[in-house]
Amino acid sequence: MSKTNALRILALLLILGGAAIFALRLRQPRPVDIGERAPDFTLPALNRGSLSLHDFSGQVVVLNFWATWCPPCVEETPGLEKFAERMRSQGVAVMGVSVDQDGVALQTFAAQQHLSFPIGRDPDRSLANRYGTFQFPETYIIDQDGRVAEKLIGPVDWQDPRIITVVQELARRTGG
Repeated sequence: MSKTNALRILALLLILGGAAIFALRLRQPRPVDIGERAPDFTLPALNRGSLSLHDFSGQVVVLNFWATWCPPCVEETPGLEKFAERMRSQGVAVMGVSVDQDGVALQTFAAQQHLSFPIGRDPDRSLANRYGTFQFPETYIIDQDGRVAEKLIGPVDWQDPRIITVVQELARRTGG
């Protein structure tokens, strides 16, 4: 084999390898489906420390992806806070995951809204991408076994009796 042909083959292999790596990096993750195990995570928490899904194992978790710049997210926030307060004593944990890049705006908003549920920060959307979240707000209701029981895309009326009933019924089930 001539030196020229060997260089051409090497260049072709490098180009193909680079294209494959590029294609794999651009591939969108598959959204988490109902019935699948929810991906665990640890995120920096809004106020301090970190927030992990596994810290809430054995509980029903309402995992809400949102942002302060998202009008439907802002609209549903007061109802979500009331829902969190109401459901806390029933073994339900509400967790917010903010994709805001502006931490100060997020902190200000959370203080103004008197949000009591924990909020994790995901400014690079790495967790949102792992879940397949593409629209905000998006909510995953995770059962005590860590499986996605419901996925809600778009704003939710958190005072709707149907939503409350679904979550209460999940919370009444025993894990295992």
